[in-house]
Amino acid sequence: MSLLTKLRCLITAGQGVTGSNVDVDVLDDPIAMFEQWFKQAQESGIVLPESLTLATATAEGKPSARVVLLKSVDQDGFVFFTNYNSRKGNELTQNPHAAMVFHWNILQRQVRIEGTIARVSEQESLEYFHSRPRGSQIGAWASYQSQEITSRSALAEKVKQLDQQYSGQEIPLPPFWGGFRLKPNHIELWQGRSDRLHDRYCFDASADGWLRTLLSP
Repeated sequence: MSLLTKLRCLITAGQGVTGSNVDVDVLDDPIAMFEQWFKQAQESGIVLPESLTLATATAEGKPSARVVLLKSVDQDGFVFFTNYNSRKGNELTQNPHAAMVFHWNILQRQVRIEGTIARVSEQESLEYFHSRPRGSQIGAWASYQSQEITSRSALAEKVKQLDQQYSGQEIPLPPFWGGFRLKPNHIELWQGRSDRLHDRYCFDASADGWLRTLLSP
């Protein structure tokens, strides 16, 4: 973290910021606005600005949440990758509705996103899978994510066996692993301000595009 970033964190801690780097009054596209904020988060020195909290629920509505990494975003939605048989994968299959929260504390910003979930294409999953380090590709095959294991050594032995099995070969995409895309229908961009009089710009999808409202802090 740079000295400038540390000073910014110290100055704004607990009091909010007095200005914004985005002219929200002329931005009617929350995806474009997110992309600007995300770029500023990357440039701020924040560690893993792509980390987000992903909330899912069972078919009965029992919620759970965890941190995952955003891998891409465009007008079609927000993409992350996982084991389809993991707890989150199973919940998203049972109940294809989810929520995301990004929190960039130094910038005094949050982004809340709600929408529907669908798997990305197999080709998109394949391309991303082969962009990962070889160890991560082996790990995707070795880990039955969210399932009980007998020991850490058993997992390590499985990794060793798979590494030998695919020695000198391209590692195939596991049939149980790939991407999900959250297509948003509700986005809130939250900018911290002094005296807790924060900006809360809310966007809801409609047949005519995005409808923006300003919420009380």
